[in-house]
Amino acid sequence: MGSGLTHLEYERYSRHLLIPEVGLKGQEKLKESSVLIVGTGGLGSPVSSYLAAAGVGRIGIVDFDKVELSNLQRQVIHGSHSIGESKVVSAKNAMLDINQDIQVDTFEEQFTSENALRIANNYDILIDGSDNFPTRYLSNDVCVLLGIPNIFGSVFRFDGQASVFYAKEGPCYRCLFPEPPPAGLIPSCADGGVLGILPGTIGTIQATEAIKLLLGIGSNLIGRLLLYDALEMTFDFVKIRKNPECRICGDRADIHALVDYEAFCGSSTRLDDMDLSDPHQTLMPEELSRKIEEKEIIFLLDVREPHELEISRIKNAKNIPLGQLPGRLNELNINQEIVIFCKSGHRSRRALEILYSNGIRNAKYLKGGINEWARIIDPSLPVY
Repeated sequence: MGSGLTHLEYERYSRHLLIPEVGLKGQEKLKESSVLIVGTGGLGSPVSSYLAAAGVGRIGIVDFDKVELSNLQRQVIHGSHSIGESKVVSAKNAMLDINQDIQVDTFEEQFTSENALRIANNYDILIDGSDNFPTRYLSNDVCVLLGIPNIFGSVFRFDGQASVFYAKEGPCYRCLFPEPPPAGLIPSCADGGVLGILPGTIGTIQATEAIKLLLGIGSNLIGRLLLYDALEMTFDFVKIRKNPECRICGDRADIHALVDYEAFCGSSTRLDDMDLSDPHQTLMPEELSRKIEEKEIIFLLDVREPHELEISRIKNAKNIPLGQLPGRLNELNINQEIVIFCKSGHRSRRALEILYSNGIRNAKYLKGGINEWARIIDPSLPVY
């Protein structure tokens, strides 16, 4: 997009033009800038909304999901009318409704090592709004290889983090976290929950950092990790330094191309290599219902958190939260067939890994969790 503002843009951005640090030259610079946003969920919603409103001339959005009802508690760029619609289409429509003078590029595909460099090429900044470790490491490595800043954000329950990883001027994400945590150790927002307002706070900080970097003003979060506790309303900062041993931006870097990030962040127990549609590992809700009706002897193991039992439960299930399971295996009746369930299946898979790694093989997990049980078998239970 060319430089210079139209008369309507002068009026639209008048409050920016009055700020000495922005002014006309700054607003023209924003119009000429480009930002790629990975994810149009909780973090991507405020980021994309505010960058569109600020007049960033070209914004790319990457997401392969569709809008679901459970998204609307925090993903405020989408509305009830968008349920079932592609997230990037929904977000683009909302962004252009905010500001029709910008260009929005949509990438309705998963961000992977096969397409990431193609997608991210020719953008000035990447903003990571993802919610999983493979994408975070991928976003970092793409930015290091392309030489652009990576604006990081993360949320969980009441806690948020933000930083700017820019290998040219400071540490990258791998400098802080050389290795991912063991698979399943840190629950996702889908399993552990998140305060709906929290992504708004962190996403707005990410958008602020992007504007400052594009304009070259103020101090930024390069070399600092912001820690936000919404419950206590505290902001803390941790200084982080470039790691000379970093595998991608250190003195002896040995990563010069994108890798298989699912494998890099994957499970060491090899359960992911199994066929989870195999009846030896999975149980469909209809089959569990039949077993219960025919009074087959089974051990039902609910690995959700205790407060989730107030929402829904299956009769006669033993509750052992996933985090406590390794220390409470003695409470399982290993002489019975064990059927594990959680909310939607993610924690059950991890529980199955724990049982398999401890030699307990007469176990399966309920496909789709108690939510799928509610949809198919017991509609009196809520889906959450």
